[in-house]
Amino acid sequence: MPSVQAIDRDPSPPTTTLGYALFATRWLQAPLYFGLVAAQGVYVYKFFNELWALILRCVTGQATETYVMLAVLKLVDVVMIANLLIMVIVGGYETFVSRIGLQGHRDQPEWLSHVNSNVLKVKLATAIVGISSVHLLQMFVDVHRTSHHSLLWGTVIHMAFIASAAILAYMSGPMAAQAERAHQQAHPEHAPAEPAAKVFVPAQAASREDEPSAEERLRAAGFPARKLLEDFDSEHPRSFDRETVARLGKLDFVTAGRNVVFVGPPGTGKTHLAVGLGVRACQAGHSVLFASAAQWAARLAGARDAGRLAQELAALDAHPLLIIDEVGYTPFEPEAAALFYQLVAHRYERASLIVTSDRPLGRWDEIFGGPSALAMADRLAHHAELVRIEGESYRMRRATSAWAD
Repeated sequence: MPSVQAIDRDPSPPTTTLGYALFATRWLQAPLYFGLVAAQGVYVYKFFNELWALILRCVTGQATETYVMLAVLKLVDVVMIANLLIMVIVGGYETFVSRIGLQGHRDQPEWLSHVNSNVLKVKLATAIVGISSVHLLQMFVDVHRTSHHSLLWGTVIHMAFIASAAILAYMSGPMAAQAERAHQQAHPEHAPAEPAAKVFVPAQAASREDEPSAEERLRAAGFPARKLLEDFDSEHPRSFDRETVARLGKLDFVTAGRNVVFVGPPGTGKTHLAVGLGVRACQAGHSVLFASAAQWAARLAGARDAGRLAQELAALDAHPLLIIDEVGYTPFEPEAAALFYQLVAHRYERASLIVTSDRPLGRWDEIFGGPSALAMADRLAHHAELVRIEGESYRMRRATSAWAD
């Protein structure tokens, strides 16, 4: 059986004292971001000051239509600059100083999950174009008080912002691809296997004749029943994050290669939600495979015994979404735990998993014997949405109701 250590990276050479010291200098940037937080407070004050002035002039009847439009545009301008500050503060700190640790938080910004220097630059350029658009609109609204010279240069500067943002967005694609190639060359163990390319090929590039239909994908997925997210009784659980599940229903986590973990007692609807997301993914054109944890263990053990575990893991890359149901209902031997670890590690930052369990990730050592349990939970949770469901069993409630009748 392949050992767990075989898929870990080779230990990196020790970092020198000078290297540690240079790396520690990143904390010099921390006060800069707190200074931007203070600037954010200044803009909050400015916003409410402008809003109060607008309200007073409207109440006293001194506000003309042009004044109201200009005042509202000024408020929009302040908000957009505040949004720009938020992106610089949160994204910049996360990228260049230290992780904030928002993974799994219900209010984590969408862009923060895949932020890097290229993404941050493009988003900042887009925000600057938006701010410039508001400024230019202000000039045209107040055109009678704006000189033709100012209008001309305002338009030229705005077009320069648009052109620079477009060029930056165009260049960020090759730069990101080059960075990905460099990462794969430095860490070949993380390079996707050949069949995994199917996950990232746009639907337009595939042959329409060879592309399976939604019905074929649904049949091939192996769902125990076809359940829809819309049919889930969201009023039954005592505690249930509806907003997170609604966001997951957009399937952005599949295209981003992120994971979803549903945790809760038996009968609270974890499998229903996992199948509902899987059905929606099939309808959206993604290939999905569903099986219980015991079935996945048997499948991986069979591939290992046949000497084709690596080929099996590579073949699973053709499916952007795998669903592992009922983790924790039966304990697993260390050999099975090692196989699950290899599955999770193989798909780490490459493709998505949906896992349902009756125990939180911190207690997975009770399910999987051996040292790989916590390492597996760590990789699974790193890029994951954790949805906790609390309540009584839906099946037991129906059974009790039937007995009462």
